[in-house]
Amino acid sequence: MSDHISASVADGVGHVTLDRPKALNALSYEMILALADVFDAWRDDSEVSLVVLDGAGDRGLCAGGDIRELYEMSTGGRADDARTFFRAEYRLNAAIARYPKPVVAIMDGITMGGGIGLAGHASVRVVTERSRVAMPETRIGFTPDVGGSWLLAAAPGELGTHLALNSRTMDAADAIHAGFADAFVPSENLPHLLRALAERADPGSPAEIVMLFDETPGPSALAASRDWVDACYSAPTVAEIIGRLRAYGSDAADDGSEASAAARAAADELETLSPTALTVTLDAVRRARTLPRLEDALEQEFQLVSWFVEHPDLHEGIRAQVIDKDRNPRWDPATLDGVESDIFDRVVSSQMHERVWPG
Repeated sequence: MSDHISASVADGVGHVTLDRPKALNALSYEMILALADVFDAWRDDSEVSLVVLDGAGDRGLCAGGDIRELYEMSTGGRADDARTFFRAEYRLNAAIARYPKPVVAIMDGITMGGGIGLAGHASVRVVTERSRVAMPETRIGFTPDVGGSWLLAAAPGELGTHLALNSRTMDAADAIHAGFADAFVPSENLPHLLRALAERADPGSPAEIVMLFDETPGPSALAASRDWVDACYSAPTVAEIIGRLRAYGSDAADDGSEASAAARAAADELETLSPTALTVTLDAVRRARTLPRLEDALEQEFQLVSWFVEHPDLHEGIRAQVIDKDRNPRWDPATLDGVESDIFDRVVSSQMHERVWPG
């Protein structure tokens, strides 16, 4: 058991907590293995009828994978170690999605990247007024993984494309609208929810018990942006998406609408991000829409991240955002024109590494 994972069983509830609050419960390889052991142990344990997953501290469930650890692996000649990490993580993500017992994930506070891989595939996903949910990979020259492309592909209209490319952060209402969460429970009521899950008050299923505490989170800004997002992000390429955003922002600028300002801001943001990561991510989300299972999306993601761990943009993105924190990444290539148009197909069609699920 990792020092950063705590697990206990009481009243039929297996309670597992990510316990690394100083690092926003970021996932290390050791934590991934420990979590896998816990879920394996409880699978056939008659003393466990449901699992609750949460994070220590009041800042969030999990900020994602340990980016510094990934940086050390990918820049230190240990790319195979990074791939080993991802295989273990993706198997855990799929195991949670297919778990034979209900898994209730408490997505209080920051839940991003690897945190989505744990909570986003759970049976019941709870958000609070403090929730900040995102797949922020393009900000570091990477692509959504941990089954994120599967969830993004299922979001209404082109919202998933927007969320993926712009690494947009969702609040509780947005997360529910986009299909990343199921219920809104005010944080002050979480202790009462956990008590009710342990007591199994009528109605008895975990989902029904959560619904007893479910409230309306208010309007979703993401839902309100659907018109301009669908109009712009349905374009076939990233360059054309940016062009449509510019045109939309210009055409509607005279009325001073929030939508026109949001479209211009989205275009500005895309032009600061890795052209390679954006190009690959757009194709990844669109292809995920055609895949039959979460596991297929995870295999696709593994092909992509296996390639990215040796790509300079991931190294540069982490350096700029996390290591040096100068927020001034130098992408290679620097513009969309420099990205090969078939890069996604080339990467996913070349089986260079052992799969997540061999055979």
